[in-house]
Order: sequence, then structure tokens, then C-alpha cells
Amino acid sequence: MSVTLFIDGAAGTTGLEIRERMAGRSDVTLIELHNSRRKDSAARAEALNDSDFVILCLPDDAAREAVSLIRNDRTRVIDASTAHRTADGWTYGFPELEPFQAAAIAEAKRVSNPGCYPTGFLALIRPLVRSGVIPVDWAVCVNAVSGYSGGGKAMIADFEGVNPPSAAHAYALGLAHKHVPEMQKHSRLAHPPIFMPSVANTYRGMIVEIGLPLNMFTRRPTLHVCEAVLREAYADSKVVRIAAGDDKVVQIEDDAGTDRMTLRVCGNPDTGQARLIATLDNLGKGAGGAAVQNFNIMAGFDPVAGLSL
Repeated sequence: MSVTLFIDGAAGTTGLEIRERMAGRSDVTLIELHNSRRKDSAARAEALNDSDFVILCLPDDAAREAVSLIRNDRTRVIDASTAHRTADGWTYGFPELEPFQAAAIAEAKRVSNPGCYPTGFLALIRPLVRSGVIPVDWAVCVNAVSGYSGGGKAMIADFEGVNPPSAAHAYALGLAHKHVPEMQKHSRLAHPPIFMPSVANTYRGMIVEIGLPLNMFTRRPTLHVCEAVLREAYADSKVVRIAAGDDKVVQIEDDAGTDRMTLRVCGNPDTGQARLIATLDNLGKGAGGAAVQNFNIMAGFDPVAGLSL
């Protein structure tokens, strides 16, 4: 069986990543527009309505406009922008988030692709909140470092220009990053997490880290308990893996160039302090790879077809 797919925004960073993963697949026929017609509303509307599936790789307002151009009840949409990640009527496209999430994605007509930072954060925290290890009213702090490709063409041009920025810089210092509502909603925490992102002078890759004082929780869970919860949550996943927490060094490039994500539980058992660490590719499981995984699930294909694990 072959289905038709239109990538709206195929010339952007995420769009190019998705096209690369679709290359050579006999089960997908890409509907493509000539460069001269990419921004033609009529041409885009025709492609959107002629496709079985659409993946939107657009700024938020353009993504909303694209959805409004779809006039039929047949075309199914995956939106890689931020526009619909907390919107009613949209299914959150993180198949590993809940035991029922992949089934919900398979049936959905509208799926919102997760953000790269929230993917690492939610993978670490949601099973622990769901199991009661982390109290829902805990004030969670999360630190994250991303490769500069996460900022799109403008940031790529800055870092690869004549006078690139420093080796790493922190941003969103006002604690109002656009990913915070998504992180709170889908973790089901009572309070917004304190999110501290930064960008490193490397093209791709990501580290997301949460520090936890386990000795302050009512149940006083151990590092072993935390790791066991994560292992159980992702036991059947081909995409999310659990590594031993005794590595001496975790690098931002550990999962770069792949569509997998690696989770670790590190820390000091004597003090009851934990470091939960996720590594992933901000363009892989954090963007293009996640979109392809969602597409595969919705189309009834092997969920990891076209992915690099």
C-alpha cells in the first residue's frame, strides 16, 4: 500500500530531515511543489487537499493557516510547529508518553509533533509522575542544551557565519519559553517547570537534565527505583533506551545523527540526590524523526520505518 504525503515547508531544516527519511520508500508518494509555487496559497491548498497525509514544517501562524486551507475530512495532519501542542482536538504526538498514546495517534486526524526539549523532559519525568515517585506538586527544574540547528536557518547562519556566538549561551532568562505550557500540560505537573535552556556551538544533539532530591520525597525513592520505573515504561520501545547511570561523561553528541533517545538515572545514593539525563538529536527524535514515527503509526506502517536507531 502506498499513501501520498505533502511536506508543507519541505525546504526548511525539519522538512529536509523528513524528506531524507522518506527517500527510497516505496510505500510513500511525495507530493511536491516547484520552488516558484511553494508560497502560492492556491498551489499549497491544492496539495494539502490532494494528500492523504500532510506534515507541516512551518512557523506557528503559517501552520494554523495551512490547517484552515484543508477543506476535506480525509487529509490527516502532523504539525511540527508549536501551534497545536496544547490545543483541543489535537493528539500529542509522543507515542511513548502514555501506554495508550500510540493507539491514540494511530486513530487521530490531527497530531501535534512534540518540541525537542519537551521530548527529553517528558520522557524522563512523566513515568515518574505517573507512578507517584515524583509528587505532582513538586517544583521541577530542568536544564537543557541544544545544538544550534534547533534555531532554524537564522541561528544556523549566525553560528556558521564569520563571527559566530560564544561556545554556549543561555537564553529564555525570563522563564517564559514557549515550550513550558507543553511541558506542564503533558507531564501533568501542578506547576510550570523552571526551564533553563541554552545553545551550544555544535550543529545537532541535545542533553536534557532534571535534578531531584529523592531524600525529600515522602516515599524516599532510590536511584534503583527511578531506573526501574523508566525501564518498565519503555520496555517495548525501539526508540527509547535506558543506559546505565555509571557513565563518566555524557556528551551532547551521544545520540546525534539518530532518531533514538537515551535515558540515564545518575546520582549519589548516599545523599539521595538524582540526575535524570536524556540525550537525543534535536532534529531526530526531537523533530524530523518524531514526525516520521508519527506518520508511520498513523499510516499503519512499521513505526520505525525510515528511522536511524
